[in-house]
Amino acid sequence: MQVLKLARSESHTPPNLDSPDLLLEKALALALPSSPVRRPPLASTTERCITRRGAIWLGQTCNLRCHFCFFIDRIEDASHPEHEFMSLEKAKRICKILVDVYGNNAVDIQGGEPTLWRPILALIEYCHAIGLHPSLITNALLLDRKEKLLEYKKAGIRDFLVSVHGLGPVHDWAVGLDGAHERQMKALRNLIEVGIPFRLNTVLTGGSILHLPQVARLATETGARVVNFLTFLPFADQATAGARTAPNLPRYSEAAGPLTEALDLLSAAGVEANVRFFPLCLLPARHRKSCFNLQQLPYDQGEWDFASLSWTSQQPQRMKTGELSPPSELAREGRPEWLHSLARRLTAFPRLRHIVTRGSREQSYREFARGMARGTGYTYGPGCNGCDAGGICDGIHGDYAAMFGTEEVRPIKLGFRAKDPTLYIRQQSKIAYS
Repeated sequence: MQVLKLARSESHTPPNLDSPDLLLEKALALALPSSPVRRPPLASTTERCITRRGAIWLGQTCNLRCHFCFFIDRIEDASHPEHEFMSLEKAKRICKILVDVYGNNAVDIQGGEPTLWRPILALIEYCHAIGLHPSLITNALLLDRKEKLLEYKKAGIRDFLVSVHGLGPVHDWAVGLDGAHERQMKALRNLIEVGIPFRLNTVLTGGSILHLPQVARLATETGARVVNFLTFLPFADQATAGARTAPNLPRYSEAAGPLTEALDLLSAAGVEANVRFFPLCLLPARHRKSCFNLQQLPYDQGEWDFASLSWTSQQPQRMKTGELSPPSELAREGRPEWLHSLARRLTAFPRLRHIVTRGSREQSYREFARGMARGTGYTYGPGCNGCDAGGICDGIHGDYAAMFGTEEVRPIKLGFRAKDPTLYIRQQSKIAYS
């Protein structure tokens, strides 16, 4: 396989592409087994409660170089303190704290690329044993061997979240490796044949928006349980000036059309779809239920708990060496000590714990979301004036506004000022995780 060396300032959309439908046909020929894919019935719910999913970063070592990766500088810099993988013992300590301190019952395990980490099966077994359902966020290159997937299944993996950033050469150019798409499609076939559930992640780039409807059809044909569409954001290493460039950062209005078509296809097929960090006003009203921006994220069971995230995102929890820092106190904000203590004792009874802590905890999480928006540069443009949904919307990121302006946004008129961040998302039927 050949490494594709493209500067960030260059366009990562290859020229002379085959038609999207032809690329989809080729992808399905690789991904679909000979027997039809059966989609098992899944319990769903419109109840919105705070997620109990945590996250762990094992180290920023990867076999790809996605130009939009939040940690691309750390992946390319072998001397960065977060680059090398941590030990199994340290990873276990982090996961135990996710359960004991934060009450998490699921975890997204990521790298870099977690399938490169040698003790990954041992960590999956450990998480399964302590009641922390393990998922892997992966590019799936190393899942093209079926025997390896059988080992993951035996270890107790819940599912895989596979990053699909377009079809054929669009994906390969995005991730910097010729042939990556072909191996990924073979991995999907293996996942289907072995019987391990999977979800898809697609970052909205100048290249990937050409294939959003086809990614949706790939998901429906292969039996993906969820598809997440993520706006290309300037977090972490992408906050560096010039990291996001006009040739690779699509305008919201450019993405809205193919994104709407993809959401219509997924909705018709009964596949859960989520859009991260996209202005509410730029999608049709029927799809605002799928928009999970900062204030909505805590209510998505596929996303990360802000309390544990505020701890695992600190550098000591991402480094190979060094001691862990004390758990953060976000979950304690807004409630008295006796209530915090009671919540800890109710960890094994999530429904009762939710009733006891809901009001104050939700307020703490909402304040945290607003702080994240302010701290990472979100702003409101003139087009946001008079918007009835402004209280539950992040607005537009400042560097996007500097690059493209704010003329695309327009006020939403509801006849009342929205204050509940679940106003739209409580209309969406989502997978009910145990």
